[in-house]
Amino acid sequence: MADFGAGELDAFRAEVREWLEANYPAELRDPNANTDPEAVWGGRAFAGSSDPQRLWMTRMAQKGWTAPAWPAAYGGGGLDPARARVLDQEMSAGRYRPPLASFGVWMLGPVLLEYATEEQKNEHLPKIINGDVRWCQGYSEPGAGSDLASLATRCEDKGDHWLINGQKIWTSYANKADWCFCLVRTDTTKKHEGISFVLIDMATPGVETRPIQLISGESPFCETFFTDVKIPKNHLVGKVNGGWEIAKRLLQYERQNISGGFGSGGGAGGSAGDLGQIAKTYLGQDAGGAVADRDLRMRITRNKMDFDCLYKTIARTAAEARASNGPSAATSIIKYAAATFAQERSELMVETLGHQGLGWEGESFSPAELVATHGWLRSKGNSIEGGTSEVNINVVSKRVLGLPDPK
Repeated sequence: MADFGAGELDAFRAEVREWLEANYPAELRDPNANTDPEAVWGGRAFAGSSDPQRLWMTRMAQKGWTAPAWPAAYGGGGLDPARARVLDQEMSAGRYRPPLASFGVWMLGPVLLEYATEEQKNEHLPKIINGDVRWCQGYSEPGAGSDLASLATRCEDKGDHWLINGQKIWTSYANKADWCFCLVRTDTTKKHEGISFVLIDMATPGVETRPIQLISGESPFCETFFTDVKIPKNHLVGKVNGGWEIAKRLLQYERQNISGGFGSGGGAGGSAGDLGQIAKTYLGQDAGGAVADRDLRMRITRNKMDFDCLYKTIARTAAEARASNGPSAATSIIKYAAATFAQERSELMVETLGHQGLGWEGESFSPAELVATHGWLRSKGNSIEGGTSEVNINVVSKRVLGLPDPK
């Protein structure tokens, strides 16, 4: 890794700052700008869209900055870790919106870089970077959740194609995705060694999705059915029956990025606003301007401190991942902590709002209060998605601490 001097990085920082200022769409400078929330995910549905979020994505993609650390050969930014950190810092300092929210960037792309053929990289990575294709993840099944290796979706070799039959569940945004990266069983005589990793175009005949309504009233997850789905032979990534290694690697990226989402308030009621300020509004302030309820104030402060430590840990592990060979099993520590802190914050939010935190709908509750209540219900899934807290504790025990299996 090159050792860049402070002068070079300062010049790059100035260049980044100037470019961001000049290219950020004016409409997005208003935090309440009326944009399509789906535009940030990209995909076929937004090809040619004039939505300002889509414009922002396109401009950043042309620089390769939707995936700044990926090789320039595939359309990425080709930035070294030091320059990638500068870009992150300037994006944060300027409060610029993320240009692209993508399972392709967060999870699939990194494993394609590691395991895919050149043909597969050239086919899929530029489309991920440009936001042309929206991906979903086909992992869990009704009988294979925490024990993912028990999956039963069959993938049979038919000579000139693969034939897939089976069902996936909790497939995030499958009804809006263009493609799916999927675990399938290519050998029924083995468990972990009988799994392969394939890519499926969701427009293929035989693919069906059904949204699942959650307790929060949202439907971000789907049941996904594959009935005699034919895919080309070159849509298998890595080796036949070698998918479990890829699956584990991808789960590390998933846990790292889910943790980042919790940290920013995603799915945790955090979007309702700053908890400390809300507590002052609903519960009043003492003579010093602090939250009047001393016990609640202490618990809010502790949660804020926990999240601050989490942010710093995520940033450190992300930098280490960029400088080495990707994330490690330590992502399970982050995922467990993030889920715990997010659920605590949601509980504190509802407690702070009192009876105004119990609303489901109606004019008696403000939009922010309803967001807090729905977010609190949604947060119940934080300790399940991306690997349950129990599974992550086991990973930490075995792969981080090196503890023996219980007798």
